[in-house]
Amino acid sequence: MKHIAFIGLGNMGAPMALNLVRAGHQLTVFDLSPAAVGKLVEAGAKAAPDAQSAVAEADIVISMLPASAHVEALYLGEQGILPRMCDGALLIDCSTIAPQSARKVAQAAAARGLAMIDAPVSGGTAGAAAGTLTFIVGGDAAALEQARPILAAMGKNIFHAGGNGAGQTAKICNNMMLGILMAGTAEALALGVSNGLDPKVLSDIMCKSSGRNWALELYNPYPGVMDNTPASRGYSGGFGVDLMLKDLGLAAEAALSARAAIPLGELARNLYSLHSRAGAGALDFSSILQLLAPEKR
Repeated sequence: MKHIAFIGLGNMGAPMALNLVRAGHQLTVFDLSPAAVGKLVEAGAKAAPDAQSAVAEADIVISMLPASAHVEALYLGEQGILPRMCDGALLIDCSTIAPQSARKVAQAAAARGLAMIDAPVSGGTAGAAAGTLTFIVGGDAAALEQARPILAAMGKNIFHAGGNGAGQTAKICNNMMLGILMAGTAEALALGVSNGLDPKVLSDIMCKSSGRNWALELYNPYPGVMDNTPASRGYSGGFGVDLMLKDLGLAAEAALSARAAIPLGELARNLYSLHSRAGAGALDFSSILQLLAPEKR
């Protein structure tokens, strides 16, 4: 089995890394949270004191970090890991970042003689835990084929979107649509409840009607409607409001550079910005329902 270094053990990274351990891979992990590292060590991974040590003997490096700045610092910063990588190592960044950042890091990796793909994911924390994520890959086809067995241990679907950065562009489009869908779903449920409807009954109706969507069917934002969703545990865990706001900001930047119109994406970004500024930034993004139905705070 490959020796893998996994850097970034947040709500998504930790279950992804755990699935690699379960698949029998030798895993060295690093995260700024000792508790997160400890849980992986209990499962059989090896802890590294820093990112540089984690990658020293790795055949494959996987990173799952919050934003472009973190990814660029990890690979290209003063203590960046690129100079410390083994010859022939494969780099897989699963973060959701700006396409231009993905291309910048990939170009630096290529100059070092290393292959790199951007492989952001879709499927949420439930998909990460179940190993059913969708990987949206940008980069060389040969590098993807090298990475495919590793990605398959963490996900169910693997798509090749194009060259370096293309995976990020596709992911940004997907998350913009998700933000719009979640806001619309929360708005519809809040409207129904304010007019006396039971949110579960309304959800069941819409799931079998033309309003059916992923947010409504698998990630319902109304508390008590669906078990094992953030809405049923006070909107804890999951995909944070500030992360959704970051991704909607990336969509706005991409639209500006391409002179594309995204009026609904911009509206969703404004709604999530208001929600974050009201103190909800660390809650799951489905908590946008609280902005539309204040009594659910």
